[in-house]
Amino acid sequence: MPVLPVDRTLRQRHHGFSLLELLVVISIIAVATAGASLALRDNANATLEREGARLAALLEAGRAQSRASGVPVRWQSMAGGFRFEGLPENQLPSQWLSASTHVRGDDQLLLGPEPLIAPQGITLVNTEAPQSALRIATDGLRPFAVQTTTP
Repeated sequence: MPVLPVDRTLRQRHHGFSLLELLVVISIIAVATAGASLALRDNANATLEREGARLAALLEAGRAQSRASGVPVRWQSMAGGFRFEGLPENQLPSQWLSASTHVRGDDQLLLGPEPLIAPQGITLVNTEAPQSALRIATDGLRPFAVQTTTP
């Protein structure tokens, strides 16, 4: 068997990437792109969802306190926040988490003291994303819950 010179074996080497190396690089790029898209989630919608869930819980807390004390409680939206009329001051929060949150339409809810209340709700919007809105509503028997709406 003849021995090949060293410089001839170097000339036969292939230059470029193998298919496996290209697949690995493409996979890494796909994972990085997916992570970046999840990290860049729409913050205005996430803020609105947090506000809606928080307000639904606060309305249920106000409703429970109204039933326990037998005192009528009214929730009312104000500039920059809201208030629970009929409850002691500072018992429940009165500010939005974000200054861009506002109530659209009706701005008052009657929370009790009766176990059954009239069906009612409010619509929250975020001025940074006015195309999305959340409705917090009850049918009078069930607790307040967040419902997605379209303007």
